[in-house]
Amino acid sequence: MAVTAGRNGRDQEPAASASPTDAQPMVENRWWVDANTSTKRRGPTPPAERETPPIVGRLFTVGRDFDQDRAKVRLTDANLHILKETNPAEDVWAYLPMTEQRTSKDFVERVKRSLRLPRGSRGVIVDSGSSLRAIATGNPFGERVIELTLGGDSSLDVWSHGEWIAERVFRSKDRALREAPHLLSRYLRSTE
Repeated sequence: MAVTAGRNGRDQEPAASASPTDAQPMVENRWWVDANTSTKRRGPTPPAERETPPIVGRLFTVGRDFDQDRAKVRLTDANLHILKETNPAEDVWAYLPMTEQRTSKDFVERVKRSLRLPRGSRGVIVDSGSSLRAIATGNPFGERVIELTLGGDSSLDVWSHGEWIAERVFRSKDRALREAPHLLSRYLRSTE
């Protein structure tokens, strides 16, 4: 039997006569098939023998001394500070751009139309360019605060008397704009 060089420079055997058994592919001898024949198979590395990647130490260092309760208070306070400084009129959304990059005017108007404030409520639309935050409070001022974020990760957060009481994550901005008006009205009017 003569062996010839193929197109890729590898040796090829000449085509043999086609018999029914030769026509069947032989999976067992293909390089991509793992027949579990290796004698050097190892099981998982025991935890005591594993090396800790260097990044792990840095990640835990970043989170050291993080006080989640203090962070929640600061976030609530930040929303209240924005509402106080903007001082929006009742029943109207104020607009506050935070960067030079702006969300389209059409989208801002769509948000204002979709999110109707309950009577006596105040709201600010905070434009960060890549996302919008709609922050609202009812009467009395600051007792209940709602923040709707419309961006890559759209969500709704609700605080009552400074306590975070609810969160809702949406699949998209459009979904948030469909569902948030009902939630906005429900949480700002609620007496719970």
